[in-house]
Amino acid sequence: MGKTDSSPAGDGRPAAGPAAPPSGLLDLLSVAAVVLNAEGQVVFWSSRADDLFGYTASEALGQYAAQLTIHEEHRDEVIKLFAEVMESGTDWAGVFPIRHKDGSTRLVEFRNMRLLDDLGDTYALGLAADQATVEQVERDAALAMRLVSQSPVGLAILDSDLRYVAVNPALERITGQSAAERLGRSAGEVLTFLDTDPEARLRHVLETGKSVVDRDIVCRPPGDPDHDHAWSVSYYRLEDSGGRVLGLAYSVIDVTERHRAAAEAARARQRLALIAGASASVGTTLDLDTTARELADVVVPLLADVAAVDVLDSALQGRAAAHTGPSRFRALAVRAAHPTEAVCAADPLGEITAYDDDRLISRCMRTREPVLVPRVTHQDLWRIARHGDAASLLAAAGVHSYLAVPLVARGEVLGALDLKRTRNPVPFDDDDALLAVELAARAAVCIDNARGYRIQRHAALTLQRSLLPEPATRVPGLEIACRYQPAGAMSEIGGDWYDAIPLQGDKTALVVGDVMGNGINAAAAMGQLRTATRAFAELDLEPAEALRHLDHLTEGIEQTITTCIYCVHDPHRGRCQICLAGHLPPALMRAGRAARLLDLPTGAPLGVGGVPFEVGTIAFRPGDQLVLYTDGLVETRNEPIDARLGILLDVLTATRGQSLEDTCDHVLEVLRPPGGEDDVALLIARARP
Repeated sequence: MGKTDSSPAGDGRPAAGPAAPPSGLLDLLSVAAVVLNAEGQVVFWSSRADDLFGYTASEALGQYAAQLTIHEEHRDEVIKLFAEVMESGTDWAGVFPIRHKDGSTRLVEFRNMRLLDDLGDTYALGLAADQATVEQVERDAALAMRLVSQSPVGLAILDSDLRYVAVNPALERITGQSAAERLGRSAGEVLTFLDTDPEARLRHVLETGKSVVDRDIVCRPPGDPDHDHAWSVSYYRLEDSGGRVLGLAYSVIDVTERHRAAAEAARARQRLALIAGASASVGTTLDLDTTARELADVVVPLLADVAAVDVLDSALQGRAAAHTGPSRFRALAVRAAHPTEAVCAADPLGEITAYDDDRLISRCMRTREPVLVPRVTHQDLWRIARHGDAASLLAAAGVHSYLAVPLVARGEVLGALDLKRTRNPVPFDDDDALLAVELAARAAVCIDNARGYRIQRHAALTLQRSLLPEPATRVPGLEIACRYQPAGAMSEIGGDWYDAIPLQGDKTALVVGDVMGNGINAAAAMGQLRTATRAFAELDLEPAEALRHLDHLTEGIEQTITTCIYCVHDPHRGRCQICLAGHLPPALMRAGRAARLLDLPTGAPLGVGGVPFEVGTIAFRPGDQLVLYTDGLVETRNEPIDARLGILLDVLTATRGQSLEDTCDHVLEVLRPPGGEDDVALLIARARP
């Protein structure tokens, strides 16, 4: 045998060696071979000829082929064709009816050609195949070609070296690459736009025969490098009927529209979830700063990388916004999804920053419309930031897209929600603006509620403090210290008060009361009762009589129930007369003894009406201390009141010997740190010589 040429063939494929398996096409056609000598006698007969003509080689060899296989009416024509082939050497091809050994007639497709041996003798070679079989193969091939060329599915065929040998028009259209750009090149050279290593995956399929079906790929193909496309790709190995590996094929279905629809549906669900989350998590309290932080927390990072909530200072003060001059904002919240210089560029929390009319946030406020800058330029940064240094910080942070929406509630512009994107590569679009407007509208109502509450609370606290007296620290026979502590920022002001009223004969009336309810109404009711208490006290009425008059007066104040303790100290007799109207008992400290609660008739709160009040009398000598307080000092949601009263007595006992001012501070520090849910009035009186 000759030496095998292993050099690549002209089509880029290596030449097949002597051991290479044959193609299965000839087997599919079942081609028969017959050789005739110059006289037309059969000298060679293949096994496939046995099947096609019905004669065995022993029956056919030496016979005249025309007599053996051709009907009599066709013999002259066949002899003529045979003579032409033998004389001219021209090949003849066509379909001719032959006679089968069983007597039936069959159409056979022939390829006839002249052969010449080394002795100069001529022969005729006939290659024959059943026409029905040939037509079936032709139909199958034509159908396959039509399917491939007209299929909307992109198809590619690669050889065993993963080089492209065929590409259909659909794949050219899907990828934007022509067949000429692919044929003869390897998959690694062509599929460079994919993020993964496609050649390794294809090689694995080729080697294992394990197909990959419907693998989703998102890429930017050469035909449209600026947009994402989604493909469903399948890889499978190609084998012939004998199992020989021919190469590999893959199909590509463009599912970009489905991918985009799914992405849009996912975005819609995300928007709905964001709105639902905002409804549940923004406005959980009436604290303005907390509400602003909740809004910023909702939009970061799902909508923006950096968010700021700025409210007009005039809105915080309850004044109408000025229509001229710079807009004055107070920053209430800043939130970032990651550490970034953009936070340093934001307005400092709690401070006022003025923005001129040329700034984007001012335009947002003035027009009451969102301001969208999908792609921020250097000039835009100067119109976003409060000054040049802040603009530089925003540039360093990579701010590339900006959105500002106004906070409008009940027809009033309160401020703006300021959104920036740094790491999120997608610019803000109109859908983002609509979502931000919806979130801002919902949050603005919560901010307006918190703002209104803050204004009302401030007014109530101002009224409350203006109505509370500044009693003298020393009156005949007494040293006095008082404290009022309002409820925390998230609670409304109540109606607690204290008073020390000088009476005739060096006596002093000590009063602590608590109007149930809160807000301005409670503070106003407290003011009326305090004034009335002073008036009744100056009549030198007995404590029970004074409370009876207050009870009658309280019935005329709508929806007012008040607890009160009324004590009259007489320094000449060394005693105190105490009367309770539904109030907690006072604590008494005597020299050298632990503090204790006085056992006195509780009585009914003022405003109930018709319930008599009883007076208790105790000795009150120099050094003794009497502690009057409201329930906000000892009542909590988490601890029993008995335990809290025990703590009060322990604290009072531990402070024996301290000044009354220090005692007041220590009691409040231990029992009532700032931020409690109810206000507190505390009065401590110490008898002195």
